[in-house]
Amino acid sequence: MDISARIEAAMRQAIAEGQAGAAPGKLASAFEYALTPGGARIRPTICLNVARACGDDRPALADAAAISIELIHCASLVHDDMPCFDDADIRRGKPALHKAYGQPLALLTGDSLIVAGFEVIARGAQQDPARAVELIRILGQRTGMPYGICAGQGWESEETIDLSAYHRAKTGALFIAATSMGAVAAGQPAEPWEELGDRIGEAFQVADDLKDALLDAEAMGKPAGQDEAHGRPSAVTELGVEGAVQRFRDILSGAIASIPSCPGEADLAQMVRHMAERLIPEPARQPAE
Repeated sequence: MDISARIEAAMRQAIAEGQAGAAPGKLASAFEYALTPGGARIRPTICLNVARACGDDRPALADAAAISIELIHCASLVHDDMPCFDDADIRRGKPALHKAYGQPLALLTGDSLIVAGFEVIARGAQQDPARAVELIRILGQRTGMPYGICAGQGWESEETIDLSAYHRAKTGALFIAATSMGAVAAGQPAEPWEELGDRIGEAFQVADDLKDALLDAEAMGKPAGQDEAHGRPSAVTELGVEGAVQRFRDILSGAIASIPSCPGEADLAQMVRHMAERLIPEPARQPAE
């Protein structure tokens, strides 16, 4: 089974588990709405590619790790779109969850997705309990405080922003989780893989800044111009379009160079390059060529 098929099969299973038993109907529907149709599934794809590069000797556990990260990511999107944060009306080309189901169910859906992320790994723990415990630790670290996406969102409420900490937590945290957890699921230590995730996260942030500045809401499937509207720090504001593209390419080179030695190193490097090509929006490609 290829990686995309593995991700979607594991996602369908996670949705079924979330809707099992006497689940309240509206919340069960909102749970699925938040997860489908999926976006690019970048984080679980990275996780499984790292696991494969490291041998992928526990594929069911790697699938659980990958889906847990996507569940946390989708939870963050649900919460980010709410009026108390970005107040966004659309996400992935359809009404944001709080617009479709109301704020109470949006809050509960986000909470349920976070819990489900940890539950998915716990269910897969029989594959290798020691690895599962380490996966849970990493997921918790990159979700909460002080190094996770909650901390990243929290920086937006500070009068003075530590830009490096902000980007590393808000965007980078789940990419660090993806590379680290992919390695751990395949029996490798997490630490050597953190730099790759950190650099991919930084590149993704620059690409997202470019999209926010250059694309419209229809092309993005979500509101555009949010960095300027909310006064957020942005690579485009700091460096201009050409400077941001060059920064992206420099980060990408560093990411590839940081890949630890492993059986699938060459294939993993190719995957990172291919993924990066799709991140830069078309209007930003020409000036840097």
